[in-house]
Amino acid sequence: MRFLLRLASLVALVIAVIAGTVDSIQSVAASDVILTPFGDAWSDLSPSTLSALQSSIAYYIHPWFYDIAMQWVLFQPTFVVFLVISLLLWMVAYRKPPVAGRFTA
Repeated sequence: MRFLLRLASLVALVIAVIAGTVDSIQSVAASDVILTPFGDAWSDLSPSTLSALQSSIAYYIHPWFYDIAMQWVLFQPTFVVFLVISLLLWMVAYRKPPVAGRFTA
């Protein structure tokens, strides 16, 4: 299980680096800071899943949760969202080293 979480963390980190690279290329080309919001990137890739998420959150949790929490997440830069996801997955998969040391009996 820990391996799958670390692999998902790596994938999220790779996506964050790619999104950050795309934003930096666009910023250099426009001579201005351009940060792609997560909602715009998701809408460009798969608008049907975004609307499905909205309807399922409104049905199963509560409609105001989508309005408050999800709208806040969707307006954040894409690379930041994936960096946070990567960090959270890595933290869940982390195992503390033993206190006694590696070579204890």
